[in-house]
Amino acid sequence: MTVQLDYAVPDFTAIATNDTQLTLSALHGQQVVIYFYPKASTPGCTTEGGDFRDSKAEFDAVNTLIIGVSRDGIRAQENFKTKQAFNFPLVSDKDEALCQLFDVIKLKKMYGKEHLGIERSTFLLDSQGKLAKEWRGVKVKGHVEEVLAAAQQLHGE
Repeated sequence: MTVQLDYAVPDFTAIATNDTQLTLSALHGQQVVIYFYPKASTPGCTTEGGDFRDSKAEFDAVNTLIIGVSRDGIRAQENFKTKQAFNFPLVSDKDEALCQLFDVIKLKKMYGKEHLGIERSTFLLDSQGKLAKEWRGVKVKGHVEEVLAAAQQLHGE
């Protein structure tokens, strides 16, 4: 089952940094940004995470939680979060349960070889856990500003 716009995202529990578990139903009452990135500690993923980090106060002002997700193990996520001073949780999705739920695993080409990997994607959920907006095939530059504008608009509705 993949998530569609204006539908409630099925409840899930995921392992996150700081030795926590995130359960979607426990987050109801606040908006949630879930962004998927290909690999911790790579240039594009570091830039994107830094942009979310630097905009966290603005997301907080519109009651919006930020969650980063990749297939990296929890140790890699902890190291990435610590090194970059990320002020939001990172989820380890080694079993690809969230990746499959949001349909972000795509065939990619690198150096002429094909492989399955995460397509950089972001999802904005409303305070009831319904998918309000999605961005797929994300280009990092300017993306966080676009997500923030959508979160602000959704909060104002």
